[in-house]
Amino acid sequence: MTIKVEMLRCFCTVAQTGNLGEAADRLGRTQSAVSMTLKQLEDHLGKRLFEGERKNHLSPLGKQVFDLALKQVREFDQTVQNIEAAAEAEHGLIRIVSVPSVGALVFPPLLDHMTSRFPGLKIELRDADTQQVLDAIAGDKADIGIASGHHPLNGVRIVPLFEDRFGLVAASDHPLITRAEPPEVSDLTATRFVRNALCDFIQSPQFTHVLEHSEISIHNTHSLITMVRTGQWATVLPQTVARFIPDSAAFRLISDLPDKRQVYLYVRERSRFKTLTDACSSFILSRKFD
Repeated sequence: MTIKVEMLRCFCTVAQTGNLGEAADRLGRTQSAVSMTLKQLEDHLGKRLFEGERKNHLSPLGKQVFDLALKQVREFDQTVQNIEAAAEAEHGLIRIVSVPSVGALVFPPLLDHMTSRFPGLKIELRDADTQQVLDAIAGDKADIGIASGHHPLNGVRIVPLFEDRFGLVAASDHPLITRAEPPEVSDLTATRFVRNALCDFIQSPQFTHVLEHSEISIHNTHSLITMVRTGQWATVLPQTVARFIPDSAAFRLISDLPDKRQVYLYVRERSRFKTLTDACSSFILSRKFD
């Protein structure tokens, strides 16, 4: 017998719900059909996936199978969605994922350019942190990615896009923003500092001390900016954010922090719509980010 994706879906649904009845309702099948599918899978494996007759406790093998099966089911569903979207699009589909600080600058002009050049084109835009961008590119869930740092990936062309210096981001009336002399790294330990994922790209030794004393971490850029706007907190972000943060927040360079964030464009070499991918990547590379 061959293990099919629907068998894995059936097993995952039962494992998630903990009973056959609710799983059957979710799957739109009868309870007996779900039970039979599980039995076929267990017979094929030669081992039980659940402990006891009730389906609310996975066996050791069941736990391993669940992790593997859930990943495959999700990837299958994403592939089907991509295929259907591509079939519906007159000129194809382009999927782009970017770190938020760059996406906020790139997405609006990119949409205008691509939709005017390719009427009927479907475009899928997402913002995510660097690791999520890399995962999307590596997993063929995006055609183009924009991320911080250089991370080699098989089948992906990586091109330097720009670099920008890190600096302080705080409320516009924060003392470190309004004082005459520029802030220094040591000032960050004397204020309420919020760590974010981009802080990991800063290599200056003196900044390590700041991170060691930071108890709060926020990875969502919107939530981070909302936090510092209260006037009680400060963080460090690349200078690009100064172009889209609200007036109630401000960016200021830190005198003894020379580190820069390196931003790269990631392009899948075997895109389903190569003409679209090439046009899109060429436009992004033509933009001015300084």
